[in-house]
Amino acid sequence: MNSRFEANLNMFNLMPGSITKRTSAGCDRKLRIVLPGGSGQVGTVLARHFHAQGHEVTVLSRRPRPESWQVVPWNGREPQGWKETIDGSDVVINLAGRSVNCRYTAHNRREIIESRVLSTRAVGQAIARAAKPPALWINASTATIYRHAEDRAMDESSGEIGGDEPGAPLEWGFSIEVARAWERELFAAATPRTRKIALRSAMTMSPDRDGIFDTLLKLVRTGLGGTAASGKQFISWIHESDFARAIDFLIAREDLDGCINVCSPCPLPNKDFMRVLRQAWGTRIGLPAAQWMLGIGAVFLRTETELILKSRRVVPQRLLDAGFKFHFEDWQGAASELVTRWRAQCSTA
Repeated sequence: MNSRFEANLNMFNLMPGSITKRTSAGCDRKLRIVLPGGSGQVGTVLARHFHAQGHEVTVLSRRPRPESWQVVPWNGREPQGWKETIDGSDVVINLAGRSVNCRYTAHNRREIIESRVLSTRAVGQAIARAAKPPALWINASTATIYRHAEDRAMDESSGEIGGDEPGAPLEWGFSIEVARAWERELFAAATPRTRKIALRSAMTMSPDRDGIFDTLLKLVRTGLGGTAASGKQFISWIHESDFARAIDFLIAREDLDGCINVCSPCPLPNKDFMRVLRQAWGTRIGLPAAQWMLGIGAVFLRTETELILKSRRVVPQRLLDAGFKFHFEDWQGAASELVTRWRAQCSTA
């Protein structure tokens, strides 16, 4: 492990040994953790985190590539060829799903929903057939399941599931449909010996190339990181350190299951979010984009304006009530730290 990476891990309390499992004999042992669909940005954040702790990590990927941890090929649809990795594991964290950063054509819609539902079904079948099923199955979901909300925060108990709010474009209903089907498949799986959590997570911010933070920072660096449309729409986010620590927390807390929001407790409007990011980078210039401009840009970039315009004002009430402490509650501190590491990585690339 190089000294720079080790220093970063130590900064975030990610050094080996922070999660262990107590055996019946009273001694500590490392965990076997399986990450289906764990080759993307969020999966890499977790795999890197668990590997640094000394846990046995296996990533299931459609496009396997060499990593510091084990990578096993899978097709995300049937349990053949990889179900053995599930049997005897301690934790399964399913992150599989086609990117939603695309146009919602009929073909893409089908791939988006099938990649989530069928992979969740396959993981459930593997767990159900395991002689020694994992104690915990965490399945990705999304904070987008809640309605467009500028008026108040959405938590797990009082948050309103979206899809029927007045004024919302019809296209936004597709994301809600996907999230509902995703969670429905998880909780319908017959896995009575396995605790299940639906991870309603916000955007995970890390300085990794091509991640969401890298994309937002590129806008700022090129002078385009201004207010989007009215700027009143809220952005929910979480620093990669707190995301990984929240997963640690959920693994350790055997009393927590069901739907859990994983995000900073301090979402903020787009206007303020981008202003803080510009300040962290060291620039005041950020050209605003009107809603009609975003619509045209989305067509050329082959994406949807929902990713920018929907207000996601989500708070992690269950985590807070359970005693979880965030290292990065406010975006100002998180943005400053992420910019610093982004620059450090570029200087050593």
